[in-house]
Amino acid sequence: MTRIIFTESYEKRAKKFLKIHPELRQQYAKTIRLLALNPKHPSLRLHGLHGRLANLYSISINISYRITLQFMIKNNTAMPVYIGKHDEVY
Repeated sequence: MTRIIFTESYEKRAKKFLKIHPELRQQYAKTIRLLALNPKHPSLRLHGLHGRLANLYSISINISYRITLQFMIKNNTAMPVYIGKHDEVY
């Protein structure tokens, strides 16, 4: 099981995001649950990023929205960093 650490800045971003997109609340909750249970679940599409974001990973909420996160495999810990549309998070 993966431990998820939510920073205050991420929680503010997520709250704002969900206020703007209330229709995604259930998909977001499912994504976070899947991340905690099995970060390698195929529907998350977990992958490492490149370039200036090389220390981050990305998971999918759906086809349009992503969450970028720090993923520490050693500690089996994930820390969400940003949430938004594909182009916004990259």
